[in-house]
Amino acid sequence: MGLSTPVGLRARVLQARGVPVLAVVLAILALWYAGAVVMNWQTEGDRLARAGQPFDAAQHVAATWSAERPILPAPHQIVAEIWKTTVGVRPTSPRSLIFHAQVTLASTLLGFAMGSLLGVALAVGILHSRTLDRSLMPWIIASQTIPILAVAPMIIVVLNAVGVAGLVPKAIIATYLSFFPVAVGMVKGLRSPDRMHLDLMRTYGATRSQVLAKLRFPASLPFLFASMKIAVAAALVGAIVGELPTGAVAGLGARLLAGSYYGQTIQIWSALVTASALAAILVALIGLAETAARRRMGERP
Repeated sequence: MGLSTPVGLRARVLQARGVPVLAVVLAILALWYAGAVVMNWQTEGDRLARAGQPFDAAQHVAATWSAERPILPAPHQIVAEIWKTTVGVRPTSPRSLIFHAQVTLASTLLGFAMGSLLGVALAVGILHSRTLDRSLMPWIIASQTIPILAVAPMIIVVLNAVGVAGLVPKAIIATYLSFFPVAVGMVKGLRSPDRMHLDLMRTYGATRSQVLAKLRFPASLPFLFASMKIAVAAALVGAIVGELPTGAVAGLGARLLAGSYYGQTIQIWSALVTASALAAILVALIGLAETAARRRMGERP
């Protein structure tokens, strides 16, 4: 009888969703461990042969999962490195992933905020101006065809030439990547209200600003939050890319550079996994904000 209650039904739904996710995770881990064996087989085999001690296939496989500088680290090596560089050191230490994540997060959030505001402003302008729609929108789309790896050094060099350094150049690169999905999504969202609703607003003598505030903007919220989830991940990528050409000593990008200089693949992968986890947290926070906004507008959970 308990299964017929809403709580029991919800538990069954969550369990049904969790099984496929768990199966995918296990499949990825299995492929990852198999890939580590294949990628590290030759180098570890040569190392064991140089040691002059006999070894069997099981020892060879174990060696590929415990190499000091593997071509492809095993998942447990990455987890151990993340644990060592988060729990094992002070958060303020330059060896801490928390320290580097905080540096990257600061430029990410600033760039995401500027990109979101710019995207919304562009969308409102495009909505109310046919000239902007025809002239600006193609340039917005064309801007995203330029590789960020080509743009980032130019932005940093130009801003350094005028005395702007530190957080702002990285935030501008994050803005460059994050404004586009917000602008495109908001244009679609602001144009989504039904024509009958628009005609009704005009019948009551509503001004453009009232139509925007009372009808268009509420209707665009699902598009806005969906775009912001893409934008915040893009902003994180932009912040990391912005750290690469500067020779930064702090940030996840700096961590990636240091790992590549010294051949520390485990350090590189730990920074990548940390960046992925950080992106997932940011997207989840935007999802929570979306839920709160919908409830405030009267939508039932």
